[in-house]
Amino acid sequence: MSVPTTSQEEVEVLVGEEDLYDGVTVTIKEQIDVGVFVAKLRASLTKWKEQRKKGIWLNIPCDCAKLVPAAIEEGFRYHHAEPTYLMLVKWLPDTPNVLPIYATHRLGIGAVVINNKKEVLVVQEKAGYFKGSGVWKLPTGVVEEGEDISTGAKREVMEETGIEAEFVEILGFRESHKAHFNKKSDLFFVCMLEPKTYAIVKQDSEIADAQWMPVEEYASQPYVQKHESLNIVANMVLAKTNSSYRGFGVTSPSSSSSTKKHNFYLNNSTEN
Repeated sequence: MSVPTTSQEEVEVLVGEEDLYDGVTVTIKEQIDVGVFVAKLRASLTKWKEQRKKGIWLNIPCDCAKLVPAAIEEGFRYHHAEPTYLMLVKWLPDTPNVLPIYATHRLGIGAVVINNKKEVLVVQEKAGYFKGSGVWKLPTGVVEEGEDISTGAKREVMEETGIEAEFVEILGFRESHKAHFNKKSDLFFVCMLEPKTYAIVKQDSEIADAQWMPVEEYASQPYVQKHESLNIVANMVLAKTNSSYRGFGVTSPSSSSSTKKHNFYLNNSTEN
């Protein structure tokens, strides 16, 4: 690829933001000629090596995608993509690459909502794995980006059944690997919620039917009994209904010095 003949000293370098790990993130914010970009990138790489920088992150917006092949030719590789940009990376030192990989897990929730009659809220789905199976299952869904697990559980229950519920605790969780795109892992949290309303208004687009079902009847479904993972969840629900099974409630520190919100899910029991 041809580049301008201007000497390296006269070429402007790319403006980047340094991080705490001797890395630099460059975000392309406007259209730039490919040749000019290559010249600036080469000059910048020389400067960063002299400064002993390590990981170089190159954020290229979709409308500047013509720059991607040029960056690849300069030794960058794909790291991840989002709807508005593509992130490329390059490790500069002659040492093992320790740049963190992108998100590896998806978070799912299953909602256990039990009323004062020891009935659990269950649904039958119109699509997906359980379509047409006749199996009654817990409301489930995926936690959205930036959404708390507790909030996601309440939202999914409301969306699928119209039931307003309050989060109580996490009863347990399951992990599985190569669950998405034959590579990414899945964390599935079984959440206990307390109903605040009881009249069901099912979601017509995704839910074929919804009802309150005695917990024992839900757990004794042949399909549930036959499939180990579903049976484990059903036994967890039975244990919570009939014993002092303790889960993990949510605590949100209010005095953290960090600007990022974070939650702890923990067992607050003081018993030995």
